[in-house]
Amino acid sequence: MNAVLLTGGRVIDPANQLDAKTDLLIDDGKIAAIGRDAALQAPAHAQRIKANGLVICPGLIDLHVHLREPGQTAKETIATGTRAAARGGFSSVLCMPNTTPPIDQASTVAFIRDKAKNEAAVNVFVAGAITKSLAGEEMAPIGSLKNAGIVAITDDGHCIQNNELMRRSLEYARMFQLPVLDHCQDYSLVTDGVMHEGYWSTLLGLRGWPAAGEQTIVARNILLAEKTGAHVHLQHLSSAKSISLLREAKKQGLPVSAEACPHHFTLTDAAVAGSDHYWKTDGQDFWRHSKHGKNPPSWPSYDTCFKMNPPLRTSHDRKAILEGIADGTIDVIASDHAPHCNFEKEVEFDYAPFGITGLETELALALTQLFHSKIMHLSDLIARFTMNPARILGLDKGTLSPGKDADITVFDPHCEWTYSHDHCASKSTNTPFFNWPLKGKTMGLWVRGRLIWREDKFATELKPVLI
Repeated sequence: MNAVLLTGGRVIDPANQLDAKTDLLIDDGKIAAIGRDAALQAPAHAQRIKANGLVICPGLIDLHVHLREPGQTAKETIATGTRAAARGGFSSVLCMPNTTPPIDQASTVAFIRDKAKNEAAVNVFVAGAITKSLAGEEMAPIGSLKNAGIVAITDDGHCIQNNELMRRSLEYARMFQLPVLDHCQDYSLVTDGVMHEGYWSTLLGLRGWPAAGEQTIVARNILLAEKTGAHVHLQHLSSAKSISLLREAKKQGLPVSAEACPHHFTLTDAAVAGSDHYWKTDGQDFWRHSKHGKNPPSWPSYDTCFKMNPPLRTSHDRKAILEGIADGTIDVIASDHAPHCNFEKEVEFDYAPFGITGLETELALALTQLFHSKIMHLSDLIARFTMNPARILGLDKGTLSPGKDADITVFDPHCEWTYSHDHCASKSTNTPFFNWPLKGKTMGLWVRGRLIWREDKFATELKPVLI
């Protein structure tokens, strides 16, 4: 944890309304100083690193990550998942409880925290289950889970269908000051759907997953948040109507928040039909404005890397998500990083599991779709990755205030690169974004003052723990 002085970079800290070209000093694992005082306070032994042309911001936070450990380590481990997070610029992640066994006991929380302390490359926070075994039938011991160290509860991957049970869970969560993160899915409407119900599902002969299956639970959760006063966080919204419902709830001052995933605001359901259809319809505007013009990536029809829950929806839904992020209706951008083994995805579309990986491409896709497209200012976009998730989870993170942990992300918003297997630290490769041209790349990551990751061309004299 040597002292480090970053000079000449654009320091953006939305929590302190700071956006300026200035210096930042890291010392003894903490933010020591920002601005003119940083150079004056730097000890003689401090490493001085030029960050000209780069953005320096609080370490990014992803509040929706599946690390798969315990029990599913063929897909991912705490070690490999957090290395993927580091490459993507994330200094903190919230791991979901749908492990084997689920995180519904204090002993499982203790196992994960101990494992993370010894093996994780970044900060790992734990979400506990709302119900025992994620079965949606009986509440988990929320109080003992809170005492064991969880920061939120969710049955992610599952949705509580019993409205009375959900109400009582919210009341308990409020007592323990825990946000409730909900995967919004009405099983009776969705049934066995595998992709968005619409034109493309009909054409491809695949069972449809109607948007109403999400919207119904979004409406229920808003009503229950109003009834109980508990904070409900809506996970991975995918529907324009869901965002409209959320926007109205926020106007009423209700305790609700939400997240969106890069795949939902980058792709549409036409991708399932293959690249020929996608690039001629929904993807044409994006590709026309990209530097790589005439040679888009080639995707076969029925590619299971486009199977996720909730599913990719229409271009109207995609645009509504972008607007929701831009106007603040959607508070957070999260990956829903969901690794699977290759053999699980290499089956017929109906039988493949839902989900894709996303930690390593998340920042670049957000920059490409929201910043470089001039939908959002960079500072507002960074807030969706830093202060907002920290506020929702009650974490003392997401800021560069002096005295706080030196969790720092340094990225080049204009670096153009193509995502490939060489960039993949995750154990799994179930992503549709291989060979995609991206703009924006993490150059360096510090976690509690320790350099965890650096791109080769950034500050080559530094020797990171993880490369």
